[in-house]
Amino acid sequence: MIYGTLISKILAMENGSSCFFSYVGFLNFPILLIIGASTLLLFRILYVIYRSSKQLYNSPQGPLSTLIILGSGGHTAEMLNLLGVLQMERFKPRCYIAAATDNMSLQKARVMEDTVKNKAEAGTICASDFLQIYRSREVGQSYITSVGTTLAALAHALWLMIKIRPRVILCNGPGTCIPLCAIAFVFKVLGIRWSSIFYVESIARVRRLSLSGLLLYKLRMADQVFVQWPQLKNKYPRANYVGRLM
Repeated sequence: MIYGTLISKILAMENGSSCFFSYVGFLNFPILLIIGASTLLLFRILYVIYRSSKQLYNSPQGPLSTLIILGSGGHTAEMLNLLGVLQMERFKPRCYIAAATDNMSLQKARVMEDTVKNKAEAGTICASDFLQIYRSREVGQSYITSVGTTLAALAHALWLMIKIRPRVILCNGPGTCIPLCAIAFVFKVLGIRWSSIFYVESIARVRRLSLSGLLLYKLRMADQVFVQWPQLKNKYPRANYVGRLM
């Protein structure tokens, strides 16, 4: 009788403990799932950063669809000068993007493309497109109101990147490039599309990177960062010093 009662109590305790641990395990499953997903995401980001640094040595054959980001003022002039020394037949079709309030940059790009088409051989197709994107922040705009415009710019950048799907992104400083490069980096992490991002810092930046360049450098979104002054190379070791390009 006594032994029977003892055994029944032990079995009841074991059943209760089993239910308790099952309940705790059920509660911990979402946490474990989040930890596992976060770990996989971290390894994927590290892999993307590692592979990005090797892209220059494993370039695909054939023309590369290219997104060229223009900025107001000297940014566009420097970018067009840079394009003038590239093998344009390797970078096509080409898509130019400027801020929605910047019409002059796209006009200059059209003039350059007309020149390229005139020099091209008969029957050669030089496809190009010219688009605009919302600004993340206007000059003088408060940081509070820029939150909404930044979200709108990110949404617009997402739509443009889905539409363009470039293999190469060229940029040289305008803030317009940040949403587009951020979306391109997310696409690489998710395995949707691999776009190699090449950032060429403006020749006007002698002692430190611009804000756009600093973000792309520190967050490792750019595959390659090029600087035109040796002191910048000393300050930012991962950058590539290429001398004067402009």
